[in-house]
Amino acid sequence: MPRPADHLRLVTRLVDGDICAYDLDAEVLGVLTPTVVCRPSPGDDVVEYAVSPDLQRAFYTTLDAAVCVTADGVEIWRSGFEPRSEHRMGHRPGCVLSLDGSTVWVYRPDVMAGRGRPDQWVALDSGTGALVAQANLRTVGHGGEQFLHPEDGHVLLDVGEGQDGSVIYRASLVEGRMDLAPYPWDDRCLIGLSPDGSHFMTVAHDQTDVALHTYPDGMVTFALSVDAFGHDPDEIYVEWSGGHLGPDTLVVSLMGETEDEQEWFRHYTVDAHSGRVHGEFDARTENPYDLRPLGDGSWLTTDPSGHPIRRTRS
Repeated sequence: MPRPADHLRLVTRLVDGDICAYDLDAEVLGVLTPTVVCRPSPGDDVVEYAVSPDLQRAFYTTLDAAVCVTADGVEIWRSGFEPRSEHRMGHRPGCVLSLDGSTVWVYRPDVMAGRGRPDQWVALDSGTGALVAQANLRTVGHGGEQFLHPEDGHVLLDVGEGQDGSVIYRASLVEGRMDLAPYPWDDRCLIGLSPDGSHFMTVAHDQTDVALHTYPDGMVTFALSVDAFGHDPDEIYVEWSGGHLGPDTLVVSLMGETEDEQEWFRHYTVDAHSGRVHGEFDARTENPYDLRPLGDGSWLTTDPSGHPIRRTRS
């Protein structure tokens, strides 16, 4: 039986319809082999997914439900999103498992799903699927990315509203209710948290700059526009990707077009304390979004098989 993994050192990928989990504590480089492979219930189209630290259960969303299954595909519980949506496009419910494994946090883009109610952020008991807490959100989102704070148990949610912008929330469970706090922007996209949780990185929704903020207050430590990287801000833009390569180093992605309208991208490293741009960074990836910095100096890209490749600079 696979040994339990540190929750934040466990990454997941959907490969050939199965939910695969990889234990990063193994410190293996190259193409990673899954520690466990979990089968969704038959007929389910998986949107987002997570695996428990003991590797015994998988959690995932479809367009109309949050689901828990055993590793071999036996369904434990299903929490439906009612009414069932008639729209198959434009809304992607998401899920993340709390640090202690007790709670599944689910973002429901119910407005775009046509359910006649506000978007929902919901906390479910991971053992039973029972509702623990929920909150109405003032968003009309297509999808949302959730981030676990590595120390204090909070969850951060970035709701993407398409051309209307992006909204960031922070929440925790306090005495059976959701303690929800929005950040005061509708034009910044959350990219990720520092390894110690003391800072987080955002990119402007209009892709004009990248900023580092203190956590939890959101105060800006520094911001860099495109010209800080030696490019014309009228022609080049910052991609919504990157993050903390390590405690002292950020990775920032820029994208543009050649004169014959061929897209190109480059990654750069930046000092996480001073904001000084170090220079170009070869992530060995074929698109700007196929990069997941792990905060320990290594990062993930994707093999043609669908499994992650763990890389370092050496």
